[in-house]
Amino acid sequence: MAHASSFLMGENHLRRMKDKLARWGVTAGGIFVLVTLVLIFFYLLYVIVPIFSSVSVKPTSHFSLTLPGNTARVGIDDSNTLAYRFTTDGQVDFIRLSPSPASGQVIKQQTLVNDPTAVATSLPRDGLVAYALAGGQVKIVKADFNFTFDQNKKQLFPVIDYPVGKAPLSIVAKQDVINKLAVSGRDNTIILAAYTNQDKLSIVRFSHSEMSASGDKTWHQFQFNIDDVPANVEQLVLTPDGKTLYVLSGKTLFTYSLQHQQAVLRETTKLSNDKTVTPEKINLLSGANSLLVTNSNNTITQWFEVVKDEKRQLVKVRDFLFSSSPIVKIVPEYYRKGFFVIQQDGRVSAYYTSERDVIYQDQVFDTVPQDIAISPKANMLLTLDNGKWQTYKVNNSHPDIGISSLWQKVWYEGYPEPDYVWQSTSASDEFEPKLSLVPIVFGTLKAAVYSMLFAIPLALAGAIYTAYFMSSKVRRIIKPTIELMEALPTVILGFLAGIWLAPIVDQNLTGVALSFITLPISMIVIGFIWSMLPGQWRSRIPHGFHIAILIPMIILVGYGCFAISPWLSQWLFGSDLQSYLSHHYGIGYDQRNALIVGIAMGFAVIPTIFTIAEDAVFSVPSHLTKGSLALGATQWQTLTKVVLLTASPGIFSAVMMGLGRAVGETMIVLMATGNTPVMDWDLLQGLRTLAATIAIEMPESEVASSHYRVLFLAAFVLFVFTFVFNTIAEVVRQRLREKYSSL
Repeated sequence: MAHASSFLMGENHLRRMKDKLARWGVTAGGIFVLVTLVLIFFYLLYVIVPIFSSVSVKPTSHFSLTLPGNTARVGIDDSNTLAYRFTTDGQVDFIRLSPSPASGQVIKQQTLVNDPTAVATSLPRDGLVAYALAGGQVKIVKADFNFTFDQNKKQLFPVIDYPVGKAPLSIVAKQDVINKLAVSGRDNTIILAAYTNQDKLSIVRFSHSEMSASGDKTWHQFQFNIDDVPANVEQLVLTPDGKTLYVLSGKTLFTYSLQHQQAVLRETTKLSNDKTVTPEKINLLSGANSLLVTNSNNTITQWFEVVKDEKRQLVKVRDFLFSSSPIVKIVPEYYRKGFFVIQQDGRVSAYYTSERDVIYQDQVFDTVPQDIAISPKANMLLTLDNGKWQTYKVNNSHPDIGISSLWQKVWYEGYPEPDYVWQSTSASDEFEPKLSLVPIVFGTLKAAVYSMLFAIPLALAGAIYTAYFMSSKVRRIIKPTIELMEALPTVILGFLAGIWLAPIVDQNLTGVALSFITLPISMIVIGFIWSMLPGQWRSRIPHGFHIAILIPMIILVGYGCFAISPWLSQWLFGSDLQSYLSHHYGIGYDQRNALIVGIAMGFAVIPTIFTIAEDAVFSVPSHLTKGSLALGATQWQTLTKVVLLTASPGIFSAVMMGLGRAVGETMIVLMATGNTPVMDWDLLQGLRTLAATIAIEMPESEVASSHYRVLFLAAFVLFVFTFVFNTIAEVVRQRLREKYSSL
């Protein structure tokens, strides 16, 4: 007896130890899950926060160096080590900026031309400088940098490049004097526009297509004149592609399209309708699609061409307003759509075209410097003022990201109006990134809504029927089978949806549309017919096996819809449904669209909703249903008034869990949607989701770039979405449980 008692005490002690270990294990697992979620949350913030950091401009080093002449262009090499300065009288100087002991050292000086009559510079990225000489000649030069390795250290040295040769080029008559000049060029083409004292405007194009035997470029010169030259030409501006010339005359901007051997006046634009406001200067932004017009009323306006009424038109996009201090200089960046503005009182402002407000403004200078330049990487400013050289460190890594560009409509270059756009990459370095999260958030919600519209009726109806009406024998087969669908990889569903389902729907769209109407109606009709049958006939079907009658009828009706689809399309629409919708209603059709993703992702979500909802309905205490039936209620009344109300917390949780699954789904939307970030609820158009965008673009994004950090922001938004949905689900579930717990 004592032995049995001690044995039981040992068993109880062992059981208590197991219970404690299990409790500690579950508690530790829950804590680790919470800690992991918190760490993920803060890591996402760690990557995201820098894109919202403020811009700063801080002085770094300075030196004194007096050089003769007035400055035509100042530039900096990519490593911020050397600077160059072209003067208006034809000289170039190369100066060392770093390292510090050698800063201010003149490395090289060279006289390029003597007594030029005009000087022109291209966009900072291209670095061309053109000098107009007496006798109608022009010389084009460019500062470049080569490097060598000395004791495993990279050494830069300056080079003067003559893109079209060292000899001056004759472009106008010898007796004409070039008063105004414009130069631009890139790759294999260089363009000159020269305006003479005889009011003649000549266009000269230099191009090459192959190397000579010696390795030198062989340039070909093409020249023509513009006859309808406006009076009082104040400024000439050429785009780098050599296709457009802007001529400023008074308040009017003349836009010429430069073709092979002629110029066509494409448009005449009045830049100001106010009699007191006069345009003073035009600057090109990176890419040369946008014009910045500095006006006499201390404003800057941005203009670019859009297509309206089937033709290109120059339109004013936005105004940049400044204080009463006059604008002295605009400094565009090399590759981005940003620019700095220096005012007479020493105030420096930074703008980016996709942001509505100023991104930086501060009193940087006590006196305005004579010249200022920005480095190619936009991380340094260099100023010259009466022999004093000063460098400033610029922290402006993500000017293209802000509240406006992420969540508001932006008027991008070439677009007819402001819009939400996601287009993160392009073949050009001067591409204007369009990183609005609105289209992909919209696409995420669109995919979730259509998948839930497909999944909720099927999953809940199946769960209610399985738990409440189906016999236990059949339930033991059906429930595990549907739950087994949860194990099906979503990449398989996405593959089948994109490769197999999408072409079938494309070929039988009329049949698909017909099935959405006929299948519900046929089920109602079959149910009505069943109810009209004699009782002795119905009693022959065992309870819970009625589905065996419905399934063949559903298959037969569905097959019939697809079978008559071609004939029905021809009879009703004269062709296929896609062409009819496009021709009569302007509704396009993408083969991989919201309908496909709704069906495919609906099948992925159905097992989640079905399992939780079925358990909730099946767990309703039997005494409630039996009591209701005993009081005379029908099975349907008992289901709607007792069972569903009692199970409502679980059913709601099932729906919210399915919604969370749909929002976070990746592979199905990646393979079955077409990944087009459009903003409409059209069932036949594609979409793009947050998860798919991250999966597609993260491997190709540059680490720490704006694109990279915005993708992390997309992941953060997705994280917040799922957290909010789950929180709402738990709050509502608790309230429903408290409300119906008395049942």
